Amino acid sequence: MKVIPIIPVTAAEEGGRSLYEARRKIHPRDVTGVFARWRWAFVWITQIVFYGLPWLQWGERQAVLFDLAARRFYLFGYVLYPQDFIYLTGLLVISALSLFLFTAVAGRLWCGFACPQTVYTEMFMWIERRIEGDRNARLKLDAAPLGASKLLRRVAKHAAWGAVAMWTGFTFVGYFTPVQTLWAEAFTLSFGPWEWFWVNFYALATYGNAGFLREQVCKYMCPYARFQSAMFDRDTLIVSYDMARGDPRGSRPRKADPALLGLGSCVDCNLCVHVCPTGIDIRDGLQYECIGCAACVDVCDGVMDKMGYARGLIRFTTQNALDNGWRGSQLLRRVLRPRVLAYAGVLLALAFGLALSLALRTPLKVDVVRDRGALARIAAGGKLENVYRLQVMNATEEAQRYLVSADGLEGLVVAAGGEVLVGPAQSRWVAVRLQVPYGTAAAGSLPIHFDIEARGGGAHVREKSVFLVPR
Repeated sequence: MKVIPIIPVTAAEEGGRSLYEARRKIHPRDVTGVFARWRWAFVWITQIVFYGLPWLQWGERQAVLFDLAARRFYLFGYVLYPQDFIYLTGLLVISALSLFLFTAVAGRLWCGFACPQTVYTEMFMWIERRIEGDRNARLKLDAAPLGASKLLRRVAKHAAWGAVAMWTGFTFVGYFTPVQTLWAEAFTLSFGPWEWFWVNFYALATYGNAGFLREQVCKYMCPYARFQSAMFDRDTLIVSYDMARGDPRGSRPRKADPALLGLGSCVDCNLCVHVCPTGIDIRDGLQYECIGCAACVDVCDGVMDKMGYARGLIRFTTQNALDNGWRGSQLLRRVLRPRVLAYAGVLLALAFGLALSLALRTPLKVDVVRDRGALARIAAGGKLENVYRLQVMNATEEAQRYLVSADGLEGLVVAAGGEVLVGPAQSRWVAVRLQVPYGTAAAGSLPIHFDIEARGGGAHVREKSVFLVPR
């Protein structure tokens, strides 16, 4: 048996050794270009929707409100109940399939352009640049000793971050508590404990993730970075450096011919590293830290323009296209492969099915519960009676009067509870008594059906139950 010697570690070595890699603070450089404009377009779209939707009114109520206390969820013209959970399930399945589709087509497009972590990091970095300056100015400010100017800039930056974070937390809670009520309570500091907790919790999460953790969330906390490789293949569009064209790298005068110098198109300016929000060098190949934001594409295209070279040294392309020199239609045909078309087909079918189901949804829900305190009894007139409790849920925003009837047994009648008035977007429990002439039904548990219909037609629900006849 081989003996492995144990090498002792001194106290000094142990004290200087860290279990984790020290974080290197990243100061991304500002960049302009096509993809930068797309990123900011998504910032504007997502935040106009997020911040503006709670203030949108629909009739006399908030257009989108998830009223957990009342167990009712308002979505524009729809009133949903917990029994409509299937729609949330469908939405989550559609979201998952969309992520699979985007990843199969073009990698981490969601991460680079629409993920909340990316969106809020862009917003916080914009604030940082406005107050502390661009990359070089921020590096100098970090290295400078603490003085009045540095302290003032840091306080201003964190105050602005805190204001955005608190407004974000306030808006988030506004989806669950009517935002106008929340706004009035904000001036009197009369938030309930639930509202106080979640406003501050969400604000702290936004402040910490977008202001401090930033790329650490994408690299170490987000599980998507770890399993994305399972959804990639050699025909997935990813941000790639064209090594065949770019190497050997090296600086050169602008008017020099790189072929005469034995150099590729890459001038080794390192700007692609300076603009990367996760601090990687895309020239080292595909890395899980890359979020596909294409900032390196924009800055490299700018350098190529200045040098008079063709764009696309760094670009969205596939590994097969790089290896085989594909461009245009040939590349597109391989991107639209059977796997992608299958994802798209299933996604469209599910989205159409969900939309159709919502459009044809009956605005009435009924739950039938037997009264366990009186399973069966003899009523006046010698009739056998069963008592039920019906929960009638009105999913419209107008008061409705519903008629209750039952069938399934000869002579079955509704003795009480045959008409129910339910307020707009309300639910009501009502006791319903069913009777049959004694001796007309066989002993046992006999199937019956309740029919609940809005007076004047419209919504109609049929629910099954049983009528107990004792032996």
